[in-house]
Amino acid sequence: MALRQFSNRKVLALVGLVGGILLVALLIFLRERPAHSEVNSRPLHMTVIEVQSMPFVLTARGLGITRPVQTWQAVANVAGRVVQRHPQLNSGTLLPAGTLLLTLDPGRYQLAIAETEAELASLAAEQAQLEAEASNTRHLLQLENERLQLSEGELNRIERLLETGAVSRSRLDEQRRTTLAQRQLVQSLDNQLSLLPSEQQYLDAQIQRSRTRLEQGRQDLEDTRFIAPYDLRVRTVDVEEHQYAALGQPLFLADRVEQAEVEAQVPLTMLRRLMTAVSIPVDSQPVALDITERFDFAAIRSEVELTGFPAVRWPASVSRVTSGLDPGTRSGRVVVTVDQPYSLASVPERPAFQRDMHVQVRFAADSPQSLLAVPSSAVHQGEVYLLGEDSLLQRRPVTVAFEQNGLAVIEDGLVAGELLITDDPVPAVTGMKVAPHRDPDFEEHLKQLALGAEQ
Repeated sequence: MALRQFSNRKVLALVGLVGGILLVALLIFLRERPAHSEVNSRPLHMTVIEVQSMPFVLTARGLGITRPVQTWQAVANVAGRVVQRHPQLNSGTLLPAGTLLLTLDPGRYQLAIAETEAELASLAAEQAQLEAEASNTRHLLQLENERLQLSEGELNRIERLLETGAVSRSRLDEQRRTTLAQRQLVQSLDNQLSLLPSEQQYLDAQIQRSRTRLEQGRQDLEDTRFIAPYDLRVRTVDVEEHQYAALGQPLFLADRVEQAEVEAQVPLTMLRRLMTAVSIPVDSQPVALDITERFDFAAIRSEVELTGFPAVRWPASVSRVTSGLDPGTRSGRVVVTVDQPYSLASVPERPAFQRDMHVQVRFAADSPQSLLAVPSSAVHQGEVYLLGEDSLLQRRPVTVAFEQNGLAVIEDGLVAGELLITDDPVPAVTGMKVAPHRDPDFEEHLKQLALGAEQ
């Protein structure tokens, strides 16, 4: 009985094994063929473009805050009461050059000028008197010299007569006293005349001091009037009419409106490419140069765009590159100037170019040589797909110098004239068949992007 049960189990196991083998064979026979084998048997339709070296416009962008080129902080150089204030001298007002904005009381300075002018008149009279005295003394000295010559001649004659006994000794002594007196008079006049130049110098010094005081008085009088040196916009006013302004007190603050500027913070990589494009060749440089002579800033095209409003733009020009980097962002600082910012206003399309506006500055410069550029989307983790011989896909590593405006500038790995696959097949298998489709319109679009056209 036990033996029969064992035999039945063996038969059942054998039948199960055979049935399993038959089931596996049936599944293998009925399974579908691999889909990829059918796909690989047909070429994939892909878009290709010709790799070209094309003219390229290097661009850069930077953010900054607008500010006036020049600001006037009016300060009282003299003290005085405000006797006149322009009715439109208020914050935000635009005033033309030559406008009298503020006047301090000029009374004390006018009196000081009058006093100094009177002192100068008195000194001028003294100077005229001294000149007349000098002239009279010279004439008198001339006459007394002539009398001295006569007296000495008479003395000589009497001395000769004394030898012959024609005159007495007393007559000789009397003539000698007369001659000595005349000599003393001539010497006195000569001494008096020699002192006149020092008196003249003293008067000249007094006159020069008075003239200096007069010039200072006139300067103080001029400092009582505040006239706009250029077209300006008033920012703040710190004084009212009839208020006393002390020496050194701030009166008002105004910004020049003829020009404005922006110090844009530009990433160093962008700035380096831009400056390289406009650098002056070394052979044509003189021995000593400052930074403005090493680069042709006029070759850089720039415009200012109001942040958040891409359509609001102003033309600008590069003025200079400031020294050092921005301490916060470690970026370069390029200053651009906007001429006549208020005259370019067209409300509401384009507001006036005012201070403290947050703006973006765009820079563009032509590359000195053509560059090999392809779509950035055609570079896949450092590789590109090319159309090789027999329309087979090839993968090749490339070195990208930089990316700009949706383009990748290739430094190494591609040659002009090769056909680049712009699609992204998944998976991209080397040697797979490709049915290429050339897209000349896309190639022309890439050229426009290289010239700076927006995507």
